[in-house]
Parts: sequence; C-alpha cells; structure tokens
Amino acid sequence: MKIVITQKLPFDIEKYLQGFVLDYNKTDNELSKDEIIKKIQDADGIITMLSDTIDKEVIDAATKLKVIANYAVGYNNIDFNYAKKRGIVVCNTPDVLTETTAELAVALLLSVTRRIVEGHKFVENKKFKGWKPELLLGMDLYKKTVGIYGFGKIGQTIGRILKGFDVNLIYNTRNKNYQAELLTGAKYVTFDSLITESDIIIIAAPLNETTKYRFTISEFKMMKPSAILINIGRGPIVKEDDLYLALKEGVISGAGLDVFEHEPKIFEGLFELNNIVMLPHIGSASTETRKAMAKLCCDSVLDVLINKKKPFNSIN
Repeated sequence: MKIVITQKLPFDIEKYLQGFVLDYNKTDNELSKDEIIKKIQDADGIITMLSDTIDKEVIDAATKLKVIANYAVGYNNIDFNYAKKRGIVVCNTPDVLTETTAELAVALLLSVTRRIVEGHKFVENKKFKGWKPELLLGMDLYKKTVGIYGFGKIGQTIGRILKGFDVNLIYNTRNKNYQAELLTGAKYVTFDSLITESDIIIIAAPLNETTKYRFTISEFKMMKPSAILINIGRGPIVKEDDLYLALKEGVISGAGLDVFEHEPKIFEGLFELNNIVMLPHIGSASTETRKAMAKLCCDSVLDVLINKKKPFNSIN
C-alpha cells in the first residue's frame, strides 16, 4: 500500500511505516495542488499539512484513497464532507498539541503586554543608556479581564494557565460549558460583552462560517482603547486590514498574531507598526509536540489501512 506525505516531519516516518510504499516529500518546498493530484492517484493514504488544499478535485483524483491524516488540529483545508461521501476517513491531531499551543498563547500575550520584542530591539540597537521611570511601560496582567473567544480544549487550557496571574476570566463560545467554568473559574458572557469588557481578548476558536471575519473594525471600535488582541486560532477570524487601521489609529492598544488571514502572506501595513508581535504559526512548535503529532498521523493511517478500525480522532 502507498502513503503520500506532503512535507518532511520531525519523526522517523520511514521506520514507523516500514513495509509501505512511501512517497515522501523531504524537500523544503510545499507540494503544489497539481503535484498532490499526481501523487495521490494510486495512494491508499495521505498525510497532509494545513497548507495543503484537499478539495473535491484532489479527492476525485484518488481512486484508492481510504484515509487522510491532517498534521494539524484544524481541518478547514479539507472537504471532509465530500471525503465522507467517498468513504474516506479524515483525521486530525487533537489533544497532543493543546498544552503547547496554550503556552504559546500566553507567551505571545506577555510579549505584547510587556513589550518584550520592542525591548529586545531597543537593547540590540544599543539604545539602552540606563534605567528610566518611563522606559517601555507595558500592561500588568494582574486583575485584568481576559476574554477568551473559543473555549474548547486550547481555550480552557489558556484559562487554566492564566488563573495563576489572578485575572478575571470570561469567555464566549458556541455553547456554555459548566464543567470548564468549574475548572477555570471563567464566566460565560455574550460576544458583545466579551468585546466591551475585556482588557485582553484571546482568539482560540476554529475557522467556520460563524467565526470568519468575526473581528473587524466594528468590533475593534467596541473594544477598550487600551485593549490587546491575541490570535492563535485561525487567521481569517480577523480582518487584517481592519486590524492595521485599529492599531495605527489607536482604536486598540496592541496585538499578537501567530496566524494570518492569507497565510503566509501578511498585510503589508502590519510591518510598519511597533504595537504588534507576529510569529510564523509556531503554536504547536515544540520538539515533543510535533513528534507526537506525526506519530498520531501515522497511527491514524495504520488504524484505517491495517487495523481496519475507525481512529478516535476521525472527524467525519
């Protein structure tokens, strides 16, 4: 049986999937859609990246395909409903990246509130001439109201970590979660309340029809002028040109992004600003987590092709 792997992974794929015919892209270049279509035609399984578009055209090219294992917790790059019609199992990598992504969200938050990147550049450019009372003043987390938009496993873990900063936690998500409230001390509020009451808003929601462009200039104008926005969810939840205007004109105070609207392309105006920290989508980028994600993708493929059972992480 043949398995296609679209990018090099930090895991010994060849040893773990010994006995399969592997079409493994070990280069630093992403496969184009046409290249994936060519490779997938006689494949039994494929391990994909979030940047790979696996739509109806790609799926129709695969006559033998039984499983798609997406190397991400998200799966908006895959037409999973059409895959289901074709009898193809689609899997993601839940749970294994929860703690790592939550930690990155808090790191990004602290980088913005305490102006860590600005401080590093200040020292690096040899501008530091001694301690001053008003040098690079930031914002305390202590006693601030932190609103989390999207209160799934990652959002809840962010809330648990932030309890140590003695913040006031509020959240908005599709359904109220009583158990999560007990674990984190968070309080459910309406979306409008989240926008107007929060000193800091952390986006940890998936991308779907209801979350796309949920944060535009209208929402930014409802936020406190001192508010900070952090997005570790999905890029298109935030309209980037509107965020640029909000940051440039002081509608909100700052932002931190690990994901982008048209990734890897970034709205050019954002590079002009000092009140934003941007990271190259490294939410799950720890050695331990990325290895665990790769192993889970392999196990998903093995469950379908060899063990003939539905993986626990099947999403369709």
